[in-house]
Amino acid sequence: MNHYLADDQLTKAQIQALIALAIEIKKTPSSFNQVMKGKSAAMIFEKPSLRTHVSFDMGINKLGGHALYLGQQNGKLGERERVSDYAKNLSCYADIIVARVFEHQSIQGLAEHGSVPVINALCDVYHPCQSLADFVTLAEHFDDLSMIKLAYVGDGNNVSNSLMLMAAILGVDFTLVCPEGYGPSQEMLNSTEKLAEQSGSSFIFTTDINKLGKQDAIYTDTWVSMGNEGDEDKKALLEKFHPYQVNHALMDKAQASLVMHCQPAHLEEEITTALFDDQDKSVVFQQAENRMWAQCAVLTSLISEQ
Repeated sequence: MNHYLADDQLTKAQIQALIALAIEIKKTPSSFNQVMKGKSAAMIFEKPSLRTHVSFDMGINKLGGHALYLGQQNGKLGERERVSDYAKNLSCYADIIVARVFEHQSIQGLAEHGSVPVINALCDVYHPCQSLADFVTLAEHFDDLSMIKLAYVGDGNNVSNSLMLMAAILGVDFTLVCPEGYGPSQEMLNSTEKLAEQSGSSFIFTTDINKLGKQDAIYTDTWVSMGNEGDEDKKALLEKFHPYQVNHALMDKAQASLVMHCQPAHLEEEITTALFDDQDKSVVFQQAENRMWAQCAVLTSLISEQ
């Protein structure tokens, strides 16, 4: 694993090893506090962030390393200077590059032209750090991931892309429910179906919320992705998505025990406040914490290979 760019670039064994390592680091962080001693990470953030910024910064510190935040004041990658030049310059100083960007091609450019490992902290196509943290969270609740049924309900986006790809690789039965016209690309569907076939898991994509079926966990995300808030009339969008709201009634119908959300949440839109705050069903803050431990596992794996 030279980089951590997209879920479908990893094998089942690699993902399982990262999940196990994340849980190990979480249990005994002091055993890993020298992993990045004398090492520095350059963190590129084209988009604003709370959890990604804090979890990486704190995680790198827990591993004994130093993190440098490069925020939006530097402009979009490729505009002020070429992505290739950006990557080569940062490789002169940093031991690893973390990038939260608008376009996946920026991540690809950094990995292609840089000489240090690159971690995709989010782009328009994938969110592999989030999906890894999500499966760490599920592994803490279920003994055998291959036996669970996981569903994502709402807008098809980078989060659902990574989630369904990782589920398919791990052999987790996955159901994706999106309003018509808001699902993933055909290319993403084809990739997931192929991976699910290889692992022997089930993958279902439907626009009918009544076909959700029995689930162990239901996942949702904001209906309006960051940066796209003004793309469509908000009232019309909410009306179109309202039947896909994740609430206690939907959880009961699906017999689901856990609800998941990557945050930030738009309460009373994609998820009700009561369910988001339900201490028995909601694992949203456990997911948030596990972002740090999952990313520590990725950082540890990449640094150990240098």
